Amino acid sequence: MTTDVALIGCGYWGKNIARSLASIGRLAAIVDDDPVRAKEFAAAHDCDALTLEEVLADPSVPAVAIATPAETHFALAEKALNAGKNVFIEKPMALKAEHAETLNQLAERTGRTLMVGHLLQYHDGFIRLREMVQSGELGRLQYVYSNRLNFGKIRREEDVLWSFAPHDISMILALAGEEPSQVNAQGLFVLHGRIADTTTTHLQFPSGLGAHIFVSWLHPFKEQKLVVVGEKAMAVFDDREPLDRKLAIYRAEVSWLDGAPVAPKVEPDYEVLPSSEPLVNELQHFVDCCETGATPRTSGREGQRVLAVLNQATSQLLEQNHSRRRTDGLSLPGFQTASPGELNDLEKIETSTASRRDGVHPTAIVDDSAVVGTGTKIWHFSHVMGNTSIGANCNIGQNVVAGPNVSIGAGVRIQNNVSVYDGVTLEDDVFCGPSMVFTNVNNPRAFISRKDEFARTLIKKGASLGANCTIVCGTTVGEYAFVGAGAVVAKDVPPYALVVGVPARQTGWVSREGEVLGADLTCPRTGETYEEINGELHPIQTGAMA
Repeated sequence: MTTDVALIGCGYWGKNIARSLASIGRLAAIVDDDPVRAKEFAAAHDCDALTLEEVLADPSVPAVAIATPAETHFALAEKALNAGKNVFIEKPMALKAEHAETLNQLAERTGRTLMVGHLLQYHDGFIRLREMVQSGELGRLQYVYSNRLNFGKIRREEDVLWSFAPHDISMILALAGEEPSQVNAQGLFVLHGRIADTTTTHLQFPSGLGAHIFVSWLHPFKEQKLVVVGEKAMAVFDDREPLDRKLAIYRAEVSWLDGAPVAPKVEPDYEVLPSSEPLVNELQHFVDCCETGATPRTSGREGQRVLAVLNQATSQLLEQNHSRRRTDGLSLPGFQTASPGELNDLEKIETSTASRRDGVHPTAIVDDSAVVGTGTKIWHFSHVMGNTSIGANCNIGQNVVAGPNVSIGAGVRIQNNVSVYDGVTLEDDVFCGPSMVFTNVNNPRAFISRKDEFARTLIKKGASLGANCTIVCGTTVGEYAFVGAGAVVAKDVPPYALVVGVPARQTGWVSREGEVLGADLTCPRTGETYEEINGELHPIQTGAMA
């Protein structure tokens, strides 16, 4: 039986997975929170655009690939495994060690393949390097180091350790063949007081092997280099070099002359590598493992070992940052000085788990006067400001700011990098796509205070606001309306309307379920029918709705 794969998430990295799965003829369907984007990608790759529920219930789709924000990985993978699907999941496989263990136990109990996207293990240069290490061609390993450096892409939802280092940790653990006995990490928090922009992580292994990983997104040039030092030879895997120079071997070893070590100078030999795309190799390996039952090279257990190193390093970075920011009034080179108020906020989020609000990530801040409903999750580096109320069972993504004086209903989902300003009201079940924008004045100037001119914005029940759209203040978006990605809304949007473009214009109607309605105004998902009266849409029967 061939393994066709449904992709969950077609964003920044997911689009590459879609292309690669399509290139090997294994892309079955696209699932995305933005149904317009899902349909565009599905049409481009000649597959179906489905909901998560449809994929999980479809026995003809035996596998899923998850390429969504990291905080969603565990919940989605758990659902997929419980539905009997094989699962490929992008790094990191989860944010908590116990979640990784749960996924591995579930995969082992159900006999399903669980694989983590540690891409560089499928690069022909690293595959050849690993073969040389395992065959003893380099001799006993003595030291390994990796540099993954760039100027950008700077993230606010995760630090540079979690963004850059998982690939390097995965490669080093694969070469070492053992888990580290000691992990030490140091970081600099240059641009933001709570997010590390550059880190060095030192690993010590029981065999005596040492390793370090240097990652930074504040580096003047890009570098992606892994150096392996053995007793007999040294290797440099440099992914920035052309194919014929990616893997260099220095066949030299230290000798002793009159009791002193001598290191001879040698020119490198370059390994001849096949020309293939690592992501295609990785996904082909996944479907092969699904079909043969073989254990993936980067299995769930391998992903769990990488996660353990990340968590050990992170705990040290948090402790280091906490100690630094408690130094009241002390300004260190490259650091922002914390005010007493900021120090108090940091103490609130870094106290014991028992004192935290349920569902609030330890890096998030919820002011004392804010109200958060039962079952609501608030993720990394978000801030809920004073006199803001959030209803039950909401999901507030990473790097979200809400408030002050904001009302958010129940069941609302706000994706990463959204600011919900004073004057905005979100009713129940509203969806805010990643990096969409609210405004609160029409003519802002940095040097003029216009707080008394804030215009009210109302997003009514069930409306969806697409990624990167802008909602100009003073407007109302009606019930179950759908604002397309990148649209700029400068006037009221009727209930059930689909609007796109700059400025936003209505191109049709959508159902309560978010489906674009045809001429018969019948929802293709539920059978619910509508009628248009005086330019407004109204449901006239519930059809097959549950």
